[in-house]
Amino acid sequence: MKSLDDVVTLAGGRRLLVASISVLLLGMSTRASAQAPPPVQGTVALQATMKKVYQAANVVIVTTIDGVDHAYHFARDLVVHGGRKGVDPFEGLREGATVVVHYTVEGSDLTVHEIDRIDAGGLETTEGTVTQIDRGGKHITVRYDNGQTETFLLTERASAESQTEGAAAGQGKVVIYYSNESGQKVAHFFRKTSKP
Repeated sequence: MKSLDDVVTLAGGRRLLVASISVLLLGMSTRASAQAPPPVQGTVALQATMKKVYQAANVVIVTTIDGVDHAYHFARDLVVHGGRKGVDPFEGLREGATVVVHYTVEGSDLTVHEIDRIDAGGLETTEGTVTQIDRGGKHITVRYDNGQTETFLLTERASAESQTEGAAAGQGKVVIYYSNESGQKVAHFFRKTSKP
């Protein structure tokens, strides 16, 4: 069986590329659906490793820690954070880059609205203990080991994402992935650390 790259190279046509990716996605979605968790509502964030971007078909494929490939269509208004400004937003999304994919589930469609690059050269990180999460006011406050506290703005997606529910005030340390935007630190994603 030929790989998708071989098919694209041999045929060179966009129609065949889209058809090939559709077949690939159908096979992947069947495999993934057998392992998929129950349906969720709202935006979900998934930390993964970039595998491939097919811009012509609006598809991105990532691999999760457990080795499962996931394919997502990306929205027309896709935002990519953590790359160099002024260049193609997909430039930093090379194979092997660590990313957070923010997506929504509508029926069987998985649509990516934001991708955050969180490896070296991507968003900045910090670690602290959560003292307050205000989802309505869109901010999170953490206390560092030296006793100082800092408040970060939360993006719309970060304030609403369901998997961050486990990171409650006083419930342990979190890693915050943020960017500096007009002098303000804005958290795009945060997760509990494995440290106590």
